Amino acid sequence: MTQVHDTATETAPDSPNAASDDATNTSPETSPEAPAINVEWLGEYLLGKWAKARKESRALMSNPELHQVNGLSMADHRERVLSQMSILVDNGAIQRAFPSALGGQDDHGGNIAAFEEVVLADPSLQIKSGVQWGLFGAAVLHLGTKQHHDKWLPDIMNLTTPGAFAMTEIGHGSDVASIATTATYDPDTDEFVINTPFRAAWKDYLGNAALHGKAATVFAQLVTKDVNHGVHAFYVPLRDDNGFLPGISGEDDGLKGGLNGIDNGRLAFDHVRVPRTNLLNRYGNVDENGEYTSDIDSPGRRFFTMLGTLVQGRVSLDGAAVLASKLALTIAIKYGSERRQFTASSDTKEEVILDYQRHQRRLLPRLAQTYAMSFAHEEFLDKFDGVFSGRTDTDADRQDLETIAAALKPLSTWAALDILQEAREACGGSGFMAENRLTQMRADMDVYVTFEGDNNVLLQLVAKRLLTDYSRKFAGADPGALAQYVADQVSDAAVNRTGLRRFAQNVVDFGSTARSIGYVRDTDSQRQLLTDRVETMVSDVAGKLRPATKLPQAEAAALFNSHQNQLIMTAYAHAELLQWEAFTRALEKIEDKDTAKVMTWLRDLFGFSLIEKNLSWYLMHGRISTNRAQAITDYIDDRLLPRLRPQALDLVAAFGLTDELVRAPIASGAEAIRQNEARDYYAGRRASGEEPVHEKDLKQKKRR
Repeated sequence: MTQVHDTATETAPDSPNAASDDATNTSPETSPEAPAINVEWLGEYLLGKWAKARKESRALMSNPELHQVNGLSMADHRERVLSQMSILVDNGAIQRAFPSALGGQDDHGGNIAAFEEVVLADPSLQIKSGVQWGLFGAAVLHLGTKQHHDKWLPDIMNLTTPGAFAMTEIGHGSDVASIATTATYDPDTDEFVINTPFRAAWKDYLGNAALHGKAATVFAQLVTKDVNHGVHAFYVPLRDDNGFLPGISGEDDGLKGGLNGIDNGRLAFDHVRVPRTNLLNRYGNVDENGEYTSDIDSPGRRFFTMLGTLVQGRVSLDGAAVLASKLALTIAIKYGSERRQFTASSDTKEEVILDYQRHQRRLLPRLAQTYAMSFAHEEFLDKFDGVFSGRTDTDADRQDLETIAAALKPLSTWAALDILQEAREACGGSGFMAENRLTQMRADMDVYVTFEGDNNVLLQLVAKRLLTDYSRKFAGADPGALAQYVADQVSDAAVNRTGLRRFAQNVVDFGSTARSIGYVRDTDSQRQLLTDRVETMVSDVAGKLRPATKLPQAEAAALFNSHQNQLIMTAYAHAELLQWEAFTRALEKIEDKDTAKVMTWLRDLFGFSLIEKNLSWYLMHGRISTNRAQAITDYIDDRLLPRLRPQALDLVAAFGLTDELVRAPIASGAEAIRQNEARDYYAGRRASGEEPVHEKDLKQKKRR
């Protein structure tokens, strides 16, 4: 088990690797040596591998015809978004991921990168587009074969056939394997019979289902010759010009908390017949005699392989959440750099609110978090492109991609809601105004935490993968290795529980905050602290769940349930480590000295914020002393925030969000004009003697 430096033999704080500069009192705000970020270079760097696709998409999203309009009725918003989708088609914005033989570009990474940017125009447009081309179309593309591609994809691509992705059932939600809709093969007519057996089996929350969808990819239990072969997808026509086809019924989900430009609805199927060839049969086929065949023998692996081909939804939601966070922080930090309030250090000059430490504490750690999410997403996107382009398409690569998706999508979507809310509050009443976008964006982003898998369920999948990898580490290990591991664990626990490590740290750190932080400030120490927490959490929960393999099913389930929260927290810690590692790898490619310095401070702020958030764990497990715990908080408040405050505007400028993309008056410079007008007004009155004397000034003069 890795451990944090904890003895008096550690590198001394005045060594080249320690935080010797922390002992100085030089103000970074006033120092002539304050670094200057290369904003243009950093902006290009953040755009990542698919910068060209992102720029093209941003240029298109600057078109006012694609922008969300406040105050529209639900019906008008839905029709506007449908018409906007035609604009995307006309501008060649949706073809990237489709086969070149059909007019596409076979560019999976560029497709996702461009698609994420649509959230800046209107999240409803992004999600409805995602339903049409990223779910409905992608199901035909990835689960179907050439005959399906040639027959249906052209009309899907050009929007002749708007479609729904009919997977979710109200009765099972995230438990897709247990959906109740059936597709039973009838050899007499060479057809599948699609049926909804009861109300809880209705397909629900489906985009395009309420109004616009003419077909759907319907997920159902495939039954042939009285054998259930599990969930498969079928292409099912829904409507013609006169409405629903025979056997199909549906309802409108109605007004939602956000994303009301999407016509979400529910569908039911009453023994609806479709040709056998409407089975999307890439991973499982039924011949005219009803014989089922598949290249994947395991039903469980087959199911996860089919769902894995649709992972791009989680990739795009992760990226869209990062963009929403960038938008929120651009608005809040620009506003906070202009808005003045309270005369704290002067009788006449009001303070810019971002100069207040509390305001910095609210926004700058979230800025660091957003950079970490952005770098992690670019690595995630590259992994996705490698798998879907065939460049790195192995079972191991696909499993890794699914795990990364299940780890990062929850953290970024939760973070987006948190950042949007904090940004809204940091802008006061102005942040609540619809024209400044924060409240509507938060409402629209809210459902992202349950889109494409509930976040808690996804993290549980990550935890199971961590446990699987942990158990493999010891598979086939000889008794001596296992005995040594147990001995190390016992020894480690003994040191932690007796407080020997904390005592050693206290002796070394006594009387010096700079000395305390010097031992944990460098990259290796941050990695050690973050990694050790994940490894310890995994080994701890693995030990508690080990008896489950020998228990009856009900008792094993109860044991697992009693540690479910611990599993999810372990996965959360693992996902945070992935983000920190991505940020750290990103630093290695920055050549400009000043930019590297500022970005290292920002990475440190992210790392120390993670440690500070979990200080109780580090203290309880003896990984850090109380001195060092206090030093981390002091280092954030007294060093990192003051250093990063002058860099804040440049750091959000690097996001590259133009006024046409931001579209928030309080981030346009208008607040600075108002503040300067007020300042000049009062300065003029004071200079002319027109300003009346304040009562408290008269009383102070009398006291003298």
